[in-house]
Amino acid sequence: MATSRKDSKGRVLYPGESQRKDGKYIYQYHDVNRKRRVIYAGDIQELRQKKKAIEHDIADGVDAYAGERTTLNAVFDRYIRGKINLKQSTRTNYMYMYDNYIRPTFGNRFIGKIKYSDVKEFLISFILEKDFKMNSIEIIHTLLNPTFTLAVRDGLIRVNPASGVMAEIKKSCDWEGSKREALTIDQQTAFINYVADSPIYHHWLPLFVVFLGTGGRLGEITGLTESDLDFKERIISINHNLVYRVQDNGTCEYHINTPKTKNSIREIPMLEEVYEALLLEKRYQKQRGGCKDEVDGYKHFIFTNRYGNVHNPMAINRTIKRIYKAYNQEESERAEQEKRKPILLPHFTVHSLRHTFCTRYCENEPNIKVIQMIMGHADFSTTMDVYAKATKESKKESFSNLEGKIRIF
Repeated sequence: MATSRKDSKGRVLYPGESQRKDGKYIYQYHDVNRKRRVIYAGDIQELRQKKKAIEHDIADGVDAYAGERTTLNAVFDRYIRGKINLKQSTRTNYMYMYDNYIRPTFGNRFIGKIKYSDVKEFLISFILEKDFKMNSIEIIHTLLNPTFTLAVRDGLIRVNPASGVMAEIKKSCDWEGSKREALTIDQQTAFINYVADSPIYHHWLPLFVVFLGTGGRLGEITGLTESDLDFKERIISINHNLVYRVQDNGTCEYHINTPKTKNSIREIPMLEEVYEALLLEKRYQKQRGGCKDEVDGYKHFIFTNRYGNVHNPMAINRTIKRIYKAYNQEESERAEQEKRKPILLPHFTVHSLRHTFCTRYCENEPNIKVIQMIMGHADFSTTMDVYAKATKESKKESFSNLEGKIRIF
């Protein structure tokens, strides 16, 4: 019968356990990949706690040894290489955010040693130290969460330490997300009339009319070409997207993307105002000498600036800001002179025009499925959210008109 091995204090050592001359304890084992590993501890109880955790990991196929020696950066690089269907614009944005805000600091940490509290503290630092908006922090979490998920699936860690972090941060910050507000009918009318009558901004009228009359996304409308318009049938075909994006070398370029989702490929009938606006824009473009740009093989773009180039998305939003600020100043002065309450325009962007169209459509169209098709919403709940709010406001207005007309007593 074999003699039991003992430590310096006479305690029996189990298989794989030993004690060095300096008093430290050693446990030797084979990991999930059958590689020989060694762990150390100052006393036998600490060693056996580590041993128990290792045996648990091995039973579940978790390679904790590798996890404690693999950086978050290494796993993210593996994750992003596997996203083969990611649009280039999205990939570029993801890499910019990761390389600038995660890779130099948090990304160098070993993934097996990152805890839930570490992820939470890291994300909160963007609020406290960098004054990031919550949407930007969500993007960072969008990069971290699937990276940790990959590490779980690869057996490097047991659980995803990023799971549930954003929900807790939002709750603690009492954050509900940015809500896109549609222009009211009065605001919409005031905006369009001001642009139409302005000697400075009137050439923008066709573009804004098309946004308000189609609900198209920014890149869908600025990317329209002559071949996308059927003036005879009065149909607009949405089948691609013009984007202006940062490249890997830091420069910005125009490119053509596939639509946002499969539902984004659609046909939109031309309202009379949209039909007239498109014809007016074609006349404007003819006076400017036509479209000079070709992007990824696409040419003859409908909307161009005064130089014959496709519109820069940021320039459109800057123009909208200049318009509503100029309008508000003039309207405030007029209202004061006429002793009435001014109809002021809120801060809004070009995407608000899409939301405004959707709201007007929901106010007048009961078939929600048709609205979803025209808007190109992939998620039915997106349409329902706008529809519910629009019809709620309509019901309020309807009931306000009933005051004094229905006898209750």
